[in-house]
Amino acid sequence: MSDQVWIRLSEIRDAAALMELDALCWDKHSTPAQIVWNSREHYLQKCPPGSQLVAGIGDDICGYLGFDPPTPLPSNSHVYDLNIAIHPSYQRQGIGRKLMEAVKIMAAEQGICKLSLRVLATNPGAVVFYKSCGFQEQGRLVREFYLDGQYIDDILMWCPIT
Repeated sequence: MSDQVWIRLSEIRDAAALMELDALCWDKHSTPAQIVWNSREHYLQKCPPGSQLVAGIGDDICGYLGFDPPTPLPSNSHVYDLNIAIHPSYQRQGIGRKLMEAVKIMAAEQGICKLSLRVLATNPGAVVFYKSCGFQEQGRLVREFYLDGQYIDDILMWCPIT
């Protein structure tokens, strides 16, 4: 199936599908707070066209990988902070890996030399996936969130781009 996947930069016409994808993918195991978009305009303000790689098969959008410098500081412009979501029906089919490969190529072309992300310790499948994509733990915010009656660590991961 992964040989049928297309990847491109997000476009304004993708907003509704990407908003729906957020509603399907982000839950208490993957994010410390539910992602709620008040409107299409609100979504586009936070996730403007071109700020995500979108993956699809045929006419269906299957996932995305968002990338953004972590701060507006010029001294931090060599880093992309990532977030990724794959539609539940398309998980474990190589789409996330294709998005990771694509962002690494794009980042290298743009002079980015570090990718970083955060993942909740309650999401061990994501940690394993990120490690298989070349990410390593660079730190841990211990007991960073209190969710469902327990404290949860926030794991900081990074991957060098050569």
